[in-house]
Amino acid sequence: MEKNQLALFDIIGIAVRTTNENGQAGKDIEALWERFMAEKVQEKIPNKIDNDIYGIYTDYESDHTKPYTAILGCKVHNLSEVPEGFVSKKLGGGNFVKFEATGDLRQGIVYQKWLDIWEMDLDRTYSADFEIYGKQAQNPSSATVEIHIATN
Repeated sequence: MEKNQLALFDIIGIAVRTTNENGQAGKDIEALWERFMAEKVQEKIPNKIDNDIYGIYTDYESDHTKPYTAILGCKVHNLSEVPEGFVSKKLGGGNFVKFEATGDLRQGIVYQKWLDIWEMDLDRTYSADFEIYGKQAQNPSSATVEIHIATN
């Protein structure tokens, strides 16, 4: 666990409203990933800074037990051009705690790390949390995914 402060940055991607209740988020987020890949969303995002994929959790009704919005997208230079059917979001601009999920993505390492995070006594803001699937996540059998949690 590493504490840091992140400057504001912009994201463009696709989104779904979901909840962790009754395992719904698992189904919704898996479907969002399938759509992201099938529709080659990453290729359609204008003004990308790099090819890292961001998994964002934002617009929380309350905390992680209530509905929130999940977004899959990429960091961009600006939000001047948002394709139809896509969403945009400004992220960062505050304190975050960074975690890493390491291992085989197909074995649910990211979800397992979230289970740990939900049990921790973090002073969370529930503004926007995110995962980064960067160069270290290219090999699914030996991946490292960063998870950033917004805190006070």
